Amino acid sequence: MINQKVQQYNAAIYLRLSKEDMDSAQKAESNSIVNQKQLILGFLQDKPDIKVVSIRIDDGYTGTNFDRPQFQLMMDDIKAGLINCVVVKDLSRFGREYINAGKYIDRLFLYNGIRLIAINDGIDTITRTQSDELNITLKNLINDSYCRDMSIKVRSHLQVKRKNGEYIGAFTPFGYRKAENDHNQLEIDDYAASVVEDIFRWKLEGMSQDGIAKRLTADGVLSPMEYKKSQGERFKTGFETGKQTQWTSVAVRRILTNPVYIGTLIQGIRTKPNYKINTVIVNDEDKWVKVENAHKPIVSERIFNLVQRLLLLDTRTSPKEKVVHPLAGLVICGDCKGPMVKTSTSSGGKKYCYYICDTNKKHKGCTSSHRISESDLEQTVLILLREHIRMVCELDSCLEVIRKVPFQKIKLKKVQERQLKIEEELERYRRLKLSLYEDMKDGLISKEDYVDIKAQYDERIASQKQAYDQAQKEIDMYLDDNSKPHQWIQEFMEHRNITELTRMVAVECIDEIAIYEDRKIEVSFTHWQDYSALSEQVREYYQENHKEVV
Repeated sequence: MINQKVQQYNAAIYLRLSKEDMDSAQKAESNSIVNQKQLILGFLQDKPDIKVVSIRIDDGYTGTNFDRPQFQLMMDDIKAGLINCVVVKDLSRFGREYINAGKYIDRLFLYNGIRLIAINDGIDTITRTQSDELNITLKNLINDSYCRDMSIKVRSHLQVKRKNGEYIGAFTPFGYRKAENDHNQLEIDDYAASVVEDIFRWKLEGMSQDGIAKRLTADGVLSPMEYKKSQGERFKTGFETGKQTQWTSVAVRRILTNPVYIGTLIQGIRTKPNYKINTVIVNDEDKWVKVENAHKPIVSERIFNLVQRLLLLDTRTSPKEKVVHPLAGLVICGDCKGPMVKTSTSSGGKKYCYYICDTNKKHKGCTSSHRISESDLEQTVLILLREHIRMVCELDSCLEVIRKVPFQKIKLKKVQERQLKIEEELERYRRLKLSLYEDMKDGLISKEDYVDIKAQYDERIASQKQAYDQAQKEIDMYLDDNSKPHQWIQEFMEHRNITELTRMVAVECIDEIAIYEDRKIEVSFTHWQDYSALSEQVREYYQENHKEVV
């Protein structure tokens, strides 16, 4: 027990209020910092033995831990011998974490002779009895339990909001702002969105992330953090390195890879293990909450997907160039399947650019460099691409002829025939299983043989049922897709009049370009399987209807 001979106490008034204490207007008023202060000062008016030395206020800090700036300053005063008494409204203001609250009250305060007064709880450690000891323990347990229950409720409430597509972050992604009438809804910030559009466009034109960052900085465009500050947001980050944060390649890549710009909201990526631990961890991906069409997109899904493919390619720019060449990352060696790299040489004052096998260049096994001129390659690829686009346009014309009839009948017919055969086979096994039981009853086979053969029939029946269900899924899919246009055809047709090979066209239309000996070039176009499948279906349709394919 604290020495009762001490006549004068130098006291620190400690006040705390956190967000969880403001869940209603009435409660916020009763727990307000002003009311806490008035209550304590009123209590101390007739206590001449207590002199107020300092008032420490932690406004907006949780009681689940003691890493609070003003609380720690108060502890520094205790260690320095400046105060020997702490006065709080109640123990919940002191802290809501059971273990550490007990450590401070029962160990540190007791060891240093610190008097603690919790007014509303009727606790004064200078006069406490054994019943008060139990009361303090129970109060701390109740306060700790309150935090645990509050944490569970808040987490559950936030998860419901995530699943409903409501934005719960403190700061919005660059390009968006919170709607005035609903802070859980994102709306487009026109200025920032125009910057986002520029970033995606420049990437499609062949610029690197670093090149985009330098251009934005040179143009005087505020970085995401600086823009938030200019809008009056109190945004801080541990990545600040100077007075004004500049654009970086990391910031550009973060924008280019964020699906929020196509209207997809992904939340719940990071979390804390529980309310007592402040360490942030990354959740497993299956725990992320993903909601599509949660808000208006800034870029189209087509552009976003193209950019994701660009980011996977080797698109490093030459130090003397601002953009990559159109076929960067698409050209491979036809033999070793390694990348072909662009190099150059000068002769007679003229510069020559060509591709060579990178594996052969590094002497790692490929027997030939497969050298080919850059201009020859791009010209040949352009000719092949224009021819492929022409064939796609012809395919679309054929589809247009039969589009008025159920084109999916071409697909459905085969699947329905397969499903009919499965059904016949399923019925056959059911009859065999039934006759097997009759054979056992008639004594033609033993019970052991019956069980063994029956198990085999059951397995085949289950397999046929699975095949039948799969066929039905295919039928449903074809019926659902009956009136949908083939988007990839439209994308190819948009480039029907191209006169030069651009970076965007190359990435959108070409999977890879293989270079073989004797300068043989093989171009694999995107959606080739879709093209082949549609071509085959069109051919079958015209054959079955005795028409000549135009």
